[in-house]
Amino acid sequence: MRKILVVGAGQSGLQLALGLQSRGYEITLMSNRTADEIRSGRVMSTQCMFHTALQHERDLQLGFWESQAPRIEGLGVSVTGPDSTRAVDWVGTLDGYAQSVDQRVKMAGWMETFAQRGGQLVIHGAAVSDLDYFSRTYDLVLVSAGKGELVSMFGRDASRSPYATPQRALAVAYVHGLGPRPEHPDYDAVRCNLVPGVGELFVMPTLTTSGRADILFWEGVPGGPLDVFRGIKDPAEHLSLTLELMERFTPWEYARATKVELTDANATLAGRYAPTVRHPVGRLPGGGLVLGVADVVVANDPITGQGSNSASKCAASYLESIVAHGDRPFDEAWMQTAFDRYWETARHVTKWTNAMLGVPPEHVLNLIGAAGGLPPVADRFANGFNDPADFENFFYEPEKTNAYLAEVSGAVGAGA
Repeated sequence: MRKILVVGAGQSGLQLALGLQSRGYEITLMSNRTADEIRSGRVMSTQCMFHTALQHERDLQLGFWESQAPRIEGLGVSVTGPDSTRAVDWVGTLDGYAQSVDQRVKMAGWMETFAQRGGQLVIHGAAVSDLDYFSRTYDLVLVSAGKGELVSMFGRDASRSPYATPQRALAVAYVHGLGPRPEHPDYDAVRCNLVPGVGELFVMPTLTTSGRADILFWEGVPGGPLDVFRGIKDPAEHLSLTLELMERFTPWEYARATKVELTDANATLAGRYAPTVRHPVGRLPGGGLVLGVADVVVANDPITGQGSNSASKCAASYLESIVAHGDRPFDEAWMQTAFDRYWETARHVTKWTNAMLGVPPEHVLNLIGAAGGLPPVADRFANGFNDPADFENFFYEPEKTNAYLAEVSGAVGAGA
């Protein structure tokens, strides 16, 4: 039986550990926190998982909260005009629903499941020196802890990392008491509110430790009017500031948020990081090699909501690569090949995310505007969040965008 060590108990690490466990591998999972510490700790992300990522969980029988979490059936875009009214507002229909489960709920539950199924769970904050030792006793070491000392083992890939500094300041609040969007009160949707030159507000339903909730998530251009959360420790002050900014920049979202309250004392999060692609093979001082997973090697800004989706897709890709490799050694060539296979998916996410961080060109503004009057365009844009590869066909190049809009306009006109 092959022995594999997974370091890090997030979406990718746990999904991969549970997947390998189900295939008969002897798995050790190393986490710096217990399940109870995760469950009672601070919120970690804004995870909205679309159909493909959810299906990876279903394939492993890990969708434990699917019946409880809100079903997100649409994805809408609003654009703030110069006078703080909506210049654009539409919602597209998702082909398969999305869901968000607070990672405190999911990771704690999955960690307990891993242990109940006989996995070896080690509660220890791993250092490079630890991995140097473990690499001699395991057939493969996977590093999925996306922060701290371990990430330094993986060199930045400058050719795939156009940004050296954070492009957004992030601020998250989980709340109860948010009213429905009056444009579609009968179903849930993620709402993306774009404030040109300032940043973005995302609003999404979720399942948290205290049941149904909503996430208010500001992404602010550094140095701009949204970049004001640094140093705020008081959760109530964080929420108050979140709402003040909503009233100023997205009054239509503020109108349904006047009665919200935080879900718990750890329901806020703020920070920033530079989107970075790293080389996938880490070298240990003693000569051993480790393979980076998900955010360790491809960390995108959350502006396109791809973090947990990419983590799920990376875990699924690596699981297939490991199983297909059989009993052969997990050498450097295999590690690079496993990453390259995942990059075929991840590269589309990185390209799209980096494009959304910049100033949108005219043809993209035209596309977003046209979606308000052309439901097929709104639907296709919404479903791009599940399959970002499709943006290659209609998003990046003005010629493709214009041809697509002309085609849809003709079809809609003909059907009128």
